[in-house]
Amino acid sequence: MKNPQAARRTSVPVCVDGVVIGGDAPVAIQSMTNTLTADIEGTVSQVKSLADAGSDLVRITVDTEEAAAAVPDIRKRLDNASCHVPLVGDFHYNGHRLLAQFPDCAKTLAKFRINPGNVGRGQKRDLQFAEMIAVARRYHKPIRIGVNWGSLDQQVLARVLDDNAASPEPRSLASVTHEALVTSAIESAHFAEQEGLSHDAIILSAKVSAVQDLIEVYRDLAARCDYALHLGLTEAGMGSKGIVASTAALGILLQQGIGDTIRISLTPPPGGDRSQEVVVAQEILQTMGLRA
Repeated sequence: MKNPQAARRTSVPVCVDGVVIGGDAPVAIQSMTNTLTADIEGTVSQVKSLADAGSDLVRITVDTEEAAAAVPDIRKRLDNASCHVPLVGDFHYNGHRLLAQFPDCAKTLAKFRINPGNVGRGQKRDLQFAEMIAVARRYHKPIRIGVNWGSLDQQVLARVLDDNAASPEPRSLASVTHEALVTSAIESAHFAEQEGLSHDAIILSAKVSAVQDLIEVYRDLAARCDYALHLGLTEAGMGSKGIVASTAALGILLQQGIGDTIRISLTPPPGGDRSQEVVVAQEILQTMGLRA
């Protein structure tokens, strides 16, 4: 029987605090806390639970000064508990300021997640994005450029829409939006490299909420670059609906050799176990023969 990994797309490997993403490395599993990061005890507990379930990386939200200040203590407590899972910081509009004001937070995180649509508006966008890239370079941190259907860079979308309107054979709105997602991800990666970040310090993602859209976007993205790719269906939903949708989308892409790290974005029921999304990710990879 042919090894499914034999036909895997070639991507540039990225090292995230000892976890290799891309290249010949096994597909990695990522998850995310839903605690307030400033709640140190609650965040430590959930990160440990996710890591114990098998998550190779755990993303935490860094959106306030309190959250940024808490990151070093969270890392210390996890290390003291022999939980060395890399922490990924999820930043939005104030990420440039938080990274500058809290250097210990920047040094502690293993990777930064940056959404080009949430970096800033107008002229501030490039400046604030460049400030975050400068911090990543200073502390030798890789980044994930995470484009999202619901927060697409409006400047890129407007430009692609204008180009389409001027075309003798205009495409559908859905197709143009797909193009804008891919364009935003790749142009943002090129911008980061122009600012001095190395090619092997960049991971891309382009998340949408519909299965067919996700497949089309990632096929295009995979064909147009060699960056490592993070797969995930955003807002997959609760229970069996979210599991089935994520499995359908990610299973097709993984079988085609696309994807270096995955997340199953399940919405847990009130009081539900967040680690279920990690178990589902493991079962997808194991069922497909991609992980043991």
